[in-house]
Amino acid sequence: MEPLFFALFAVAFTAGIIKGVVGFGMPMVILSGLSFFVPPQVALAGLILPTLLTNGWQALHQGRQAAVQTIKRFKLFLLLGGIAMAASSQLVTDLPEQIFLGALGLIIIGFTAVLAVGWQLPAAACGPRSEAGLATVIGVIGGISGVWAPLTVTYLTAIGTSKQDQIRIQGVIYGLGAVVLFFAHILSGVLNVQTLSLSASLVPPALLGMWVGRKINGRVSALGFRRATLLVLVIAGINLLRRAFWG
Repeated sequence: MEPLFFALFAVAFTAGIIKGVVGFGMPMVILSGLSFFVPPQVALAGLILPTLLTNGWQALHQGRQAAVQTIKRFKLFLLLGGIAMAASSQLVTDLPEQIFLGALGLIIIGFTAVLAVGWQLPAAACGPRSEAGLATVIGVIGGISGVWAPLTVTYLTAIGTSKQDQIRIQGVIYGLGAVVLFFAHILSGVLNVQTLSLSASLVPPALLGMWVGRKINGRVSALGFRRATLLVLVIAGINLLRRAFWG
C-alpha cells in the first residue's frame, strides 16, 4: 500500500507544480498519471477535489471582485459548458473500459497536439455563437474526461485575454467546472465514499505542488518546461491507448 500511496502523492504533487507554473494541466496529469495505478473511473474521481480547490485558489488570487467580474463576463460560456458537462458526465459509467481508456488517450494526445503546435482560433470566429458552440463541446469533453483546459486556453488566447487575466479566468472557469463535475459524478456514482476519500487525500500534495510551482514560476525556461510537460502528456496518452487496445 505504501508504494502506491507515494506514487499517487507524486502524481498529485507533479500536477500541482505544473499548474502553479503554467496555470492549467492538473486534470490531464492526474488523470493520466493515476490511470497507471488505478482504474480510469477512479482516476477521474481522484482529480475532482484537487482540481476544485486549486482552481478556487487560482480564481481568487486577484481578489473576489475580479472573480465576480469574470463570472459576469463569461456567464454564457459557463452556463452552457456547465449544462453540457453535467449531461455528458452521466455517460461515464455506461462506457466500456476499453472505449473509456481509448477516448481518454485520444483526448489527451489531441489536446496536447493543440498545445504543441500553438494552434489558435481566429479572433473573428469568437462571437457569441462560436462561444456557445465551443462551450458546449468543452463541456461534453470535460464531463466525460475531466479535461477541458487546452481548448479553453485556445479560446481565451483567441479573444486577446492578457496573461495576467487569463490565469484568473482559467481559475474561475475550471473551478466552477469542477463544482459541476463534483455534483454530477456524485449522481453518476463515480464519486462515492471510497473515491471521495482518494480525491481528498490528493488535495494536500496538489496544493503543495502548486505552491512550489508558483515559487519557481519565472525562474525556469518556460519553453523547456512546456516541452517537458507536453512530452509527459503524450507518453501518458499513448499508455492509455496501449491499455485500451492491447491490455
